[in-house]
Amino acid sequence: MARALELAARGQGHVEPNPMVGCVMVRDGGVIGEGWHRKFGGPHAEVEALQVASTRAKGATAYVTLEPCCHHGKTPPCTQALISAGISRVVCAERDPFAEVNGKGIAALQTAGIETEVGLMEAEARRLNAPYLKLVTTGRPWIIAKWAMTLDGKIATATGDSRWISGEASRAIVHTLRGRMDGIMVGHGTAKMDDPLLTARPAGPRVATRIVVDSHAALSINSQLVRTAREAPVLVAIGAAARQENIDRLIAAECAAVGCRSASAEPSVSIPALLDELGRRRMTNVLVEGGSKLLGALFDAGAIDEVHVFIAPKLIGGAGAPSPIDGVGLEKIMSALSVKDIHLRHIGDDIYVNGRIS
Repeated sequence: MARALELAARGQGHVEPNPMVGCVMVRDGGVIGEGWHRKFGGPHAEVEALQVASTRAKGATAYVTLEPCCHHGKTPPCTQALISAGISRVVCAERDPFAEVNGKGIAALQTAGIETEVGLMEAEARRLNAPYLKLVTTGRPWIIAKWAMTLDGKIATATGDSRWISGEASRAIVHTLRGRMDGIMVGHGTAKMDDPLLTARPAGPRVATRIVVDSHAALSINSQLVRTAREAPVLVAIGAAARQENIDRLIAAECAAVGCRSASAEPSVSIPALLDELGRRRMTNVLVEGGSKLLGALFDAGAIDEVHVFIAPKLIGGAGAPSPIDGVGLEKIMSALSVKDIHLRHIGDDIYVNGRIS
């Protein structure tokens, strides 16, 4: 199962909104076939492994990181492929909560007389597919917060200057992250101050939608984002205060302007409404690159799932210099959110920390 999970991880960035899945087939104490889901719409892991195993699959055990599918989607059901091949035992790390599967795959195998087991290395499998599981169970994407800051916790000077806090090697990691995202999000202030492009350079397996949270739809048509909207999608999340002429101007430039209004009709963009919209668009992973107001709004909404932080050995001071997360925040240290599964390493002169919110 550990090998199957290793194989599954190779699909990251290629298979979403599908889950990453790996499969290892064993017979008489030896591996006879391996496979993983390589790309969205392509053969599933079980089918790949069966193709390698060929006729040797009869009587074999299949170790699969997720319950085999039992419905016709982009591909035929994996349960039927396993049954037809004569597999005698299937070991799954976890059930698939997707409504069209969710135990039905296991039931189909059992009905065919195949021995099944569920739960081997389940925690590791759930950690691997956490973004998929969140999308399926909540209808919202996995939110990854990223920022670079100085040793004294500042993401910019008091004047707003932030180029460059982190080093070139750290920025290269950010581009790798961008290359596997469905969306890359910034607030209007960051879009105005930095005029970012928000693309992966070099390109990764996915082309992310650039998302600007902009209550008034005031994003400049001369910005890099708008000028490149025909090359990579731009979605502007707007509030009730947006003027129709601003919306029309963005639409004419081939940007999508999506109303994300709160039930209370406040002028600002509703974070829950925005996350629901991104989920409807089947976005699995969304990278948030600032600024502090947007990160604060997401933090206050309990929406941040993962953090990637680059700490540079620099000091800039200043009471007016922003910290990474604004918003209301928490009143007591005992209420602070814990970051788990922490990975820490040196990247050039920077310290790179990433982990998941407990």
